Amino acid sequence: MSDAIKHECGIALVRLKKPLQFYKDKYGSAFYGINKMYLLMEKQHNRGQDGAGFASVKFNVLPGTRYVSRVRSNQSQPIQDIFAQINHRLNSVLEQNPDKKDDVAWQEENMPYIGNLFLGHVRYGTFGKNSIESVHPFLRQSNWKHKNLIVAGNFNMTNSKQMLEELVELGQHPKEFTDTVTVMEKIGHFLEDEVAKLYQKAKKKGFTKKNASPYIEENLSLKKVLKRSSKNWDGGYAMAGLVGHGDAFVLRDPNGIRPTYFYEDEEVVVVASERPVIQTVFNVSIDKVQELERGHALIIKKNGKTSIKQVLEPREKKSCSFERIYFSRGSDANIYEERKNLGKLVFPKILKLIDSDISNTVFSYIPNTAETSFYGMTEAAEDLLNQQKTEKILSGGKNLSATKVTEILSERPRFEKIAIKDAKLRTFIADDTSRDDLVEHVYDITYGVVKPTDNLVIIDDSIVRGTTLKKSIIKILDRLQPKKIVVVSSAPQIRYPDCYGIDMARIEAFIAFKAAIALLEENNKKHIVKEVYDKCKDQQKLADSEIVNFVKEIYAPFTDDEISAKIAQMLKTKDINADVKVVYQSVENLHKACPDNLGDWYFTGDYPTPGGMRVVNQAFINYFEGNDERAY
Repeated sequence: MSDAIKHECGIALVRLKKPLQFYKDKYGSAFYGINKMYLLMEKQHNRGQDGAGFASVKFNVLPGTRYVSRVRSNQSQPIQDIFAQINHRLNSVLEQNPDKKDDVAWQEENMPYIGNLFLGHVRYGTFGKNSIESVHPFLRQSNWKHKNLIVAGNFNMTNSKQMLEELVELGQHPKEFTDTVTVMEKIGHFLEDEVAKLYQKAKKKGFTKKNASPYIEENLSLKKVLKRSSKNWDGGYAMAGLVGHGDAFVLRDPNGIRPTYFYEDEEVVVVASERPVIQTVFNVSIDKVQELERGHALIIKKNGKTSIKQVLEPREKKSCSFERIYFSRGSDANIYEERKNLGKLVFPKILKLIDSDISNTVFSYIPNTAETSFYGMTEAAEDLLNQQKTEKILSGGKNLSATKVTEILSERPRFEKIAIKDAKLRTFIADDTSRDDLVEHVYDITYGVVKPTDNLVIIDDSIVRGTTLKKSIIKILDRLQPKKIVVVSSAPQIRYPDCYGIDMARIEAFIAFKAAIALLEENNKKHIVKEVYDKCKDQQKLADSEIVNFVKEIYAPFTDDEISAKIAQMLKTKDINADVKVVYQSVENLHKACPDNLGDWYFTGDYPTPGGMRVVNQAFINYFEGNDERAY
């Protein structure tokens, strides 16, 4: 994605099912869990570079002994930073107690971070905040082990205000107004309530306060806690939590918007946001890693027993398609094939714009994440050229000489590495002209492979704002002097804000929206903008379930191709000599390529939750009123 957007967070959870001595004997270290957590988090580095956090829980330690450890970082390399801190603490303790190097029982009792249960998180700050207080996991403390709660997640809630009001009704006074805090406090409230009820039951059975803990641990129903907590949540989420005594849970939203995978064997239970991460770190085959069903929770009891419980009624599956297009690593077997198919399926549109002239076309990609869809595009080009070769040979019959046949067979599509990103630009110069000049040099280009008679086709994952294309990429590609530049998006036009995790909150930032507004003005239909605004305003007092996405009316008068043509016109500045064209994937082909991830609200406006409809209408109201606030 040439336009940088902040996106999905990642979670990692490890539950060791054996005593620590087992891992020391089999793998040579009691730090086995910590090492695996490092790998799980580092392999999900693509999901978060603003911050990272790690927490661990020890079982069965004596009162007065620390059993919860947590470390967080918002440094430039947060994963490296937190594990450097962990290693420093562990090494310091061992240096002071060299005789305890192989004493696992002593290490478990006296060293931080060693434990039986681990939770990690990597994040992008969706709201642009990067203070250490915003970094997961969050910790809700209590002197009762059962009331200690650690929470981390990959989520956004559309109804944070409503959730805050519900907490106030419950008698709480939350210290912050963020969806993370309100979610944790909601779970914490019902966790405390459930523990209190169990304690009363224990008292009736003759337990004292001191010896009631085992009874509470055994009988605590996290399903019940989660069911009560999540009753009114609206959003996309993969939520993970640890309870101080050793229970753990991972809950997925009812539409399956956010991804969640898990693996279990006799030694370990593992959860991560991406499947190949688990495959790689634990060396297991794809069929061993399961996807957590939407609306369900994976619950791990302190005794090691795991279960899958339905917490919320599953709704239509709307897993985020951007996960497949861009966010998740392409090393997943299915994602790799899907991205290739995206390149193949968009090729007919490309062919039309280059007049089927493959011989005089150079194909490339930008940025590196678009490489897989590029492979699909190249396969489609090769298949077409092979078909053309066959037709030429068959039509020539016996009149073709060996030289001519060799000449026909030697034709091949021209695939080149055209743009190479040199370094991340630091916008340290405030002057716009100077900054734009710097932006133009973010990419180096390969000279000598494009002729003035050539078309230059560049495929991208997605075109969001178009800023980098306009200010940098198209300008540097034009230096190669092609007759035509065709910019291809393997994703459809982004028309609507996301409110479930991706930092795409302002509708006026999308180049497709700008193009539609421009077309309305050019076609004397500007009145539609005010009409849509009035309809959105009229809905503000309605319940979420009654709201309609009237913003679709902004795009309705125009075809996809008309909007794409307008985008191309907007991207071409007066100093560009080449003809510029833009090609977008169709929504229909997106669904063909990614049949199990049909979440497409940013393309179609069809939001999977009622809160999404309110967000898109509020985003349009903000645009019309010139209000710079976020829509959620």
